[in-house]
Amino acid sequence: MNKEGLGEHYLYPGNIFASEEPYLVTTVLGSCVSVCLWDSRKMVGGINHFMLPLWNGEGLATPKFGNIAITTLYDKMLSFGCRHSDLKAKIFGGGDVLAIKNSILNVGERNVIIAQDTMKKMKINVISSDVRGRRGRKLLFNTHTGTVLLKKLSKQVNDFKP
Repeated sequence: MNKEGLGEHYLYPGNIFASEEPYLVTTVLGSCVSVCLWDSRKMVGGINHFMLPLWNGEGLATPKFGNIAITTLYDKMLSFGCRHSDLKAKIFGGGDVLAIKNSILNVGERNVIIAQDTMKKMKINVISSDVRGRRGRKLLFNTHTGTVLLKKLSKQVNDFKP
């Protein structure tokens, strides 16, 4: 617990965190995407960190895939008694941080699209986002207030010399 009385949690790629207790959740994104869901009535929030847009039905359906991570987080929020109509979303990440020139392989862009399309299909209002670009991001999400502090990382993969 920190000096504000909030629990602290580091969210690793391919995971989800949601709590009815107030937490500060930290995660770092490159081409990965995080969707933060927050209920202003219950003051409850959750966040995911997914690496790939879609689970293709083979292997384990884990939250490393956007379609699984988003619906699993949504279900978790509902299990806390949140109402669909009270949920708000924020979307972050999807940076083009790798030195790959093939647009078909742009995982970050595809991750952003799945997050935005899913929120649209679910009719959840996206109240803010910071996506795409050439830099990674560090997020600090307060599950109680719904605020996200964002820091753009100063280095990208192409900046590093062997």
